[in-house]
Amino acid sequence: MRPAESGVSMSHRLRSVLAIRPFRRLWLVTYLCSVGDWLSLLALTGLVSELTNSYQWQSFALSLVVLTQLLPGILFAPLGGVFADRFDRRKVMVVCDIARGSLFFSIALIGTTWWLFVANFLVGCCAMLWIPAKESAVPNLLRRPDQVESANQLGLVMTYGISTISGFGLYSLIAGIPGYLNLQGGNLEFRIATIAVMINGLLYFTSAVLVATRLPELSGRAASTPKKQQDAPGFWEMLRDGLRFAAATPLVRGLVIGMIGAFAAAGVVISTAKLYAESLLGGASTFGLLFVAVFVGLALGMAGAPRFARRLSYNRLFGVTIVLAGVTLGLVAFAPHLWVALLTVALVGACAGVAFLTGLTIVGSQVEDAMRGRTVALIQSLLKIVLFGASAGAPLLVSVIQRRQISVFGHPMEVDATRPVMLGGAVIAIALGLVAYRQMDDRRDERVLSSLFAAIRGRSVRTEGMLIAVEGDTREDTSVQARRLAAALRADGLDVLLAADPELDERRLRNVLSSAELAGVRAQALVAAAVRADVVERQVRPALDAGSLVVMERYVDSPMAHFSAAGSLEHTELEGLVDWATGRLRPDLTVLLDRPPDSTVSDDRSFSNVEHHWRVQRLLSEMAAADPDRYVVVDADADPDEVASRIHAAVFPLVASRNRPHATV
Repeated sequence: MRPAESGVSMSHRLRSVLAIRPFRRLWLVTYLCSVGDWLSLLALTGLVSELTNSYQWQSFALSLVVLTQLLPGILFAPLGGVFADRFDRRKVMVVCDIARGSLFFSIALIGTTWWLFVANFLVGCCAMLWIPAKESAVPNLLRRPDQVESANQLGLVMTYGISTISGFGLYSLIAGIPGYLNLQGGNLEFRIATIAVMINGLLYFTSAVLVATRLPELSGRAASTPKKQQDAPGFWEMLRDGLRFAAATPLVRGLVIGMIGAFAAAGVVISTAKLYAESLLGGASTFGLLFVAVFVGLALGMAGAPRFARRLSYNRLFGVTIVLAGVTLGLVAFAPHLWVALLTVALVGACAGVAFLTGLTIVGSQVEDAMRGRTVALIQSLLKIVLFGASAGAPLLVSVIQRRQISVFGHPMEVDATRPVMLGGAVIAIALGLVAYRQMDDRRDERVLSSLFAAIRGRSVRTEGMLIAVEGDTREDTSVQARRLAAALRADGLDVLLAADPELDERRLRNVLSSAELAGVRAQALVAAAVRADVVERQVRPALDAGSLVVMERYVDSPMAHFSAAGSLEHTELEGLVDWATGRLRPDLTVLLDRPPDSTVSDDRSFSNVEHHWRVQRLLSEMAAADPDRYVVVDADADPDEVASRIHAAVFPLVASRNRPHATV
């Protein structure tokens, strides 16, 4: 089966995420801050050049600006995760934006080289607090966990696409002011660089205002009952807990290990690209083409990641793509010609793009909110540390190995030093990718190569059938209509399984709860999840694997709506429980019975008042409105025969159009 959004187009998925007002506003904030980040790179470099008269200083201007922004990530990134998990994330972001804006204004006003580098270092420290707070808050703004991937896609497009073009274009516009106005002057270039720096500060101030006044949702947490401040663990204790969590949790441990392998390979490629281009008998143009190929591959990988994730679980996809990135990097090391090198480098970029987006999605959808900030910060820190180490170590190895002449079948051959260094990076990526895969594999009973080849072919080896869920406010309605729909589809000549187990229905389980003296809503939610986990494992998945059509009543939406309406459980908690119980199995089609609540129709004593049933019906309607391509809403305010006829008329054309479809996991 597939996640809830997988059956619809990418444009629909992205629009459904952008339709969420808080996320859309945060996306705008991301744009402003990312434009500021790219603009600062050029503005500060230009200002350094104007503040120094030394040619040597000017030649190192860009490197020094990058270094002073990179150091905070190496030294302080984990602390940013603790801030994101301990304090109000919105306040952290506002304070950081105000500090960054003030620091850029101080650079323009003080006008000295030493303060420029100090302030730039402090700006980098603020960024290391801002990024974990923003990234860990994003999943809490979304309606469903399966929207995390689309949100990450939009974030990456904004940060590395739209904002990059806007930032560089804005700097070009500012730098061209003398030419536009036909101005001249000895210190005009200095004034232009100062203007660029001050505009950069205004961008961060604007971001602070938007976050403070238009995004109160960033302060929300997934936890149902926040701890009192005096009961919260200390700062350093939270830092230790975050590191222990990463070390003790196989999912996060595998994620961290895989990221190390991916960043190490990326650092090797970046640091050796210039000499590698020369080994291909090319010059600056070849060097540029290699970078174009990498970024084209990255873009294609990020765009194609959701398609692969529908056919291969996220946990498997992450490790597999890192291994494939290592394999393709090995092919880059042996590439004899420019066009072969460009193709293989693009494949490395594509694998890296899939792995990067998949890793972010795993953090956003599977890491609990209380630990998410520290996990994001740990990955950010590793990114900078490993990239820095690989970028420094690879050139050192190249200088030690140098060019070597070897004999192949009696023929002398010159081997450039970049080739064995790249091959070493490939081996590291493959080894760490395999370790990450073993740590994170959530389907050890399936052969990974079979799953991978099936994913490449566009089908799943696991599921060939179709799952139809019948949801509604009351068990009486859904039970009757699910049975009638299954009978009608059988009459149409289809192989149909009605997924229901009388021995494990919720009435029997309530008796179990009563005997165990567990009457709370939380306990009932756990048992309801256990029922569905058992039915999915023993009935639904085997039937889907055999190509059957499965009709199941009250699969996940109705129970989630009831427990959410009860008010004692957070919706995000329930979604996490449902994902775990069902293995993220979602229906291909959900039939929602829409009818006014009636206090006489339900025998569920736990949720008996009419007001509760109105809340349930409203929540179910909101779920359908959020994903209209997956829902069929049927007016159920009629006699059962009429309702059954309406359901069959709506469902049968959709089932027939699939023509023995390949459902995806």
